[in-house]
Amino acid sequence: MAKATTGGTGGGARGGLARPVQPSNELAEITGKDPLPRSEVVSKMWDYIRKNNLQNPENKREIVADDKLRAVFGVDRVSMFEMNKHLSRHLT
Repeated sequence: MAKATTGGTGGGARGGLARPVQPSNELAEITGKDPLPRSEVVSKMWDYIRKNNLQNPENKREIVADDKLRAVFGVDRVSMFEMNKHLSRHLT
């Protein structure tokens, strides 16, 4: 009889990107206060950035922070590749 293996990705595990994370108060101004999967946090950030026209029109990879984003990023401009680094400081 085969022994069942443990671990792996089956069985509806809620780890990695699917595990809900709690946004900080600053990030909650954009994403809402409820825990969300990290992928949903990033999606809500991009919705906010596009809705408020915060991409640099000359370089779409650059995000120009408004007051809410500045509270999260700590700087006036970030590249889209740096955004996740800044977000990780606001997720628990």
